[in-house]
This record gives sequence, C-alpha cells and structure tokens, in this order.
Amino acid sequence: MRALLERIQAGELPVEEALEALVDLPFEDLGFAKVDHQRQLRTGAPEVVYGEGKTAEQVLGIVDAIRSRGSVALVTRVAPDAAERVVGTFEDATHDPVARTLVVGTPAARRGGRVAVVSAGTTDRPVASEAIVTLEALGHEPVRIEDVGVSGLHRIVAQRPTLETMGAVIVTAGMEGALASVVAGLISRPVIAVPTSVGYGASFGGIAALLGMLSSCAAGVAVVNIDNGFGAACVASRMLDAPR
Repeated sequence: MRALLERIQAGELPVEEALEALVDLPFEDLGFAKVDHQRQLRTGAPEVVYGEGKTAEQVLGIVDAIRSRGSVALVTRVAPDAAERVVGTFEDATHDPVARTLVVGTPAARRGGRVAVVSAGTTDRPVASEAIVTLEALGHEPVRIEDVGVSGLHRIVAQRPTLETMGAVIVTAGMEGALASVVAGLISRPVIAVPTSVGYGASFGGIAALLGMLSSCAAGVAVVNIDNGFGAACVASRMLDAPR
C-alpha cells in the first residue's frame, strides 16, 4: 500500500491504474478462499495459510495471490504434495518438512529482538521448528535451545544467562509440561508456553501439559493451544513490537 501511494505521489502511476490495483481490497475472493490483503496493514503481519485439509491446488492459488501483492507467503501444516507443487512453481520457496511449513518470498527485514525457542525434548522439535520458521518469516531472530527438560534440571539452569538476553522465550514441552514453570521461575523475560502432544497415555495428547501450563505457579506465563508453535511465535512477535 505504501509503495502504491509513493508511486502515485511521484507521478509514476496513473490514478486509474492505482484503482485497478485496489479493486481486490480488502480481500480477494478466489471462490474457495477469501485472501485478506489488508491484514498486514492492520496487524503488521500478512495472512498466513493453514495448509491442513487444503488441496495442493488450493494452497498454490492462495500463495500465488499473496505473492502477487509482494507479501511473503507462509504456509503451516502443509502436506508434502502441496509443498512439492509450490516449490516446483516458485523458485524462492523453502519447505521445512520437520516444521511442516512452506515460506515463499523473502522474509521481512529484521525488526529487532531475539526470541529463544526452548524444547523439553527432541520429540518436541516439529512444534519448536514451526515457531522458529514463523519468527523468521516475521522478521525476528530465533535462538533454538533443545533437549533441556526437567528430568535433568542442570541443563536448563545452564541456559539462564542466554535466556535473560532474549526479548521473549517460547517453551515447548509435552508430558506434564513442567518446563514452562521452571523457565518462568528462573528468568525475568516473558514466557509463552506451548503444550505438545508428546507423551504416554495419561498425557492425553497434550491435555495434561496444557492443564499443567495453565495451572503454572510461576508468574509471567502465557499459554497457547496444543502444538501451536505458530501461535506462540505470533504472540512473541507482538510482544516485541509493542510500544514502549
């Protein structure tokens, strides 16, 4: 939008052509999806595509609409066939099979503020990776810290100096989800807790970790939905971008 207005001001773009460019605002109706082109203007971040349940053709169509406006396209929970289709179409597409994400275009310029993404165990890596890819797409610098669960407290305690330098800390943990409380009790930075669906039967697919995080005895813990690394990254981004 800014680029369009600047071109009009400079006399490089006739008003009639500008009106044609604005015809699909505030959203573009693709028939199967309505792509929100004004989201970045309202929220500071472009629309993100939730890929699960969408066909390869649908994912490709939405990505093409987003890229046509110059925004970076981020797809989460993307299926392998859809990722293959998009990568084969766009040269600047990057697929992360662990995070199940797809990024098309150049991520936003660095906006400042580092975010630690801490995972209790290696099996939490897919959720942590989704958070990392999202942070990068939003222009933030993620710092990955892995396998520091509460069964060996010395591992997370050793990370305290690093964590204190962060703008925010995302903690991903399954089982009983205790790591978020431990981290929040060690540092002064805000903690975004992500329960993961990792654990044996009584963990109930992440519900035990979710309830444990919601019941945290440590102050300064915000909790997102089970396996929602994307949502945690968005919360961290808004924390870092908030007026001071």
